[in-house]
Amino acid sequence: MTTQIETERSSEESQGMGAVSVAELADPGWAWAAYEPTARRPWNLAGAAHLYRRAGFGADWAQLRQALAEGPQRTVDKLLRPPIDVAAFDRGYEASEKTAAGSVEGLRAWWLRRMIETPHPLLEKMTLFWHSYFAVNAGAVNNPRLMQEHLELLRNHALGSFRSLLQAISRDPAVLLGLGADRNRKAAPNDSFARPLLKVFTVGPRHCTTEDIREAARACTGQAVLRGQLRHLPQEHDDTVKHLLGRTGNFTADDVVRIVLEQPATAATVVRRLYRWLVSETEEPGDSLIAPLADSLARDYDIAKLAETMLRSNLFFSPRSYRQRIKCPIELAVGIVRALEGMVSATQLAQDAAGLGQDLCRPPTVQGWAGGLYWINTATVVKRHNLAGSLLHRGKPYESKLDPWAVAEKHGHPTPDAAARFLFDLFLQGDVAPDARDALLANAGAPADDSNGGPAAALRRLAHVVMTLPEYQLA
Repeated sequence: MTTQIETERSSEESQGMGAVSVAELADPGWAWAAYEPTARRPWNLAGAAHLYRRAGFGADWAQLRQALAEGPQRTVDKLLRPPIDVAAFDRGYEASEKTAAGSVEGLRAWWLRRMIETPHPLLEKMTLFWHSYFAVNAGAVNNPRLMQEHLELLRNHALGSFRSLLQAISRDPAVLLGLGADRNRKAAPNDSFARPLLKVFTVGPRHCTTEDIREAARACTGQAVLRGQLRHLPQEHDDTVKHLLGRTGNFTADDVVRIVLEQPATAATVVRRLYRWLVSETEEPGDSLIAPLADSLARDYDIAKLAETMLRSNLFFSPRSYRQRIKCPIELAVGIVRALEGMVSATQLAQDAAGLGQDLCRPPTVQGWAGGLYWINTATVVKRHNLAGSLLHRGKPYESKLDPWAVAEKHGHPTPDAAARFLFDLFLQGDVAPDARDALLANAGAPADDSNGGPAAALRRLAHVVMTLPEYQLA
């Protein structure tokens, strides 16, 4: 399976984006300019689905058709700023959020349900991005309420200011507890927060020294988490001079955040991480490609503007980006449910996603989930296939809540043959050649076959086959 996926990721012949020259891809000015459809690079179903996979968790058929009609830039507008009342949706979730915060399992299920139902998928997708960026494990926090507040913090800042987000992170009890930085005394400076702050969250290991980390830890002395709240203990703060990243002064924790944000390497770190999330994870972007975005981000740290530039860009709508990420388990699971316009047990879905390697609220290390081929091995490939089968199965654990036949009929495809072709458009957007598609139809059992449950059952079997293809594992 891994070999198949790597082959798919390296091939541009079957991808839904139009041809792009090497010279264009090497030009940052062209790469980050807004994509405009042309005869050579048309706006099509593949492009619409690509946008929804990256800026959300995939689309249902109505969303794809609307995107086709409205074009790429209008669709990006709506993903960034949904025309419906998101605040009303949030209010509807507030009461259930308080109940969910009683346990980590409840919180995981609550968040998954929100991802499935949200009218603002980009906000949830970016919240998931920051959940891996500032990786906090609920086991180390040992307080579901603090974990819930941490996720709220990420969502509130997900498309806001990275400056404000980093300031909030530096004061978040869940972060400090999760990193083992909940006590930092003058007599014994604790670098458990300073180390990831510099090496992972901001400037990166090539731009800081052990001395910088030690001095940042000294600046953060006097902070403590007591009874779930951050306290500042003046008597425990080291108020002597520190030397940090070329600066000298009697620095505090707030000064540390200010100083790291002034470093050009911090903006570059954020851009590179978001590039992997929204554009491509198959190759590391060169410094010249990243530079315009990093320079722009460093001026105002506007996350939404950075995401918007990426999502509107020529590079995003090119073979260099198309299906150049492996879906993480959450993307895979939520995408199936959203495409088939249903709702399933979010508790079970969270458990199954954890079995695939992505346990919400429990990232494996301070660096979050590695992504890429980390998601694919012999065991997880089988589990991915089993999850797709379980979601479509008429019995437990998902109780037949997803019905491909009903969705096909709803969208005007009431015959077995039309419904089968609809499934290929919904899930793969023409990324399987006609002869391969016909072979899959034959191998899955004729859609009109009434000998084993009728056409609806045959369509479920075909849907399962489609969801196990290498192409479908790619975002």
